Amino acid sequence: MKGKIGIVVGLTAGYVLGARAGRQRYEQIKDAYLRVYNTPAVQKQVDKVAEFGKSAAFALPSVLWNGAVKVTRAATTSGTPGQKLDAALDASEDAADDVKDAAKTTADAVTGSAKKPASRASSGSTGGSRKKPSSAS
Repeated sequence: MKGKIGIVVGLTAGYVLGARAGRQRYEQIKDAYLRVYNTPAVQKQVDKVAEFGKSAAFALPSVLWNGAVKVTRAATTSGTPGQKLDAALDASEDAADDVKDAAKTTADAVTGSAKKPASRASSGSTGGSRKKPSSAS
């Protein structure tokens, strides 16, 4: 799905930037985009993605940091260099498992939120909770 969206965005951007139809066609495309973007159903999904992005953005970095701390502590324990190395390797394996689990949890949350059907917005407004993108060119 991610690849398909990228292709559509790329083709649209290429067409808009490279079109020889001129300013009038550009304005038609921009107006159509703004009409779709400002519908309540689209704004609901934009808000949902923004909230998810805020929550998921903090999950992996904290796990990575905790793993780095564990490895550093293991490597600085007392003992022979070989014992320090073994402790650091064990800690790094545990940290890698923690990162894997956190990534799977995040991926499952993304998949779960993507599979939820978007319900139709019942409000008649077209503005949603987001501001209209700038129409300055």
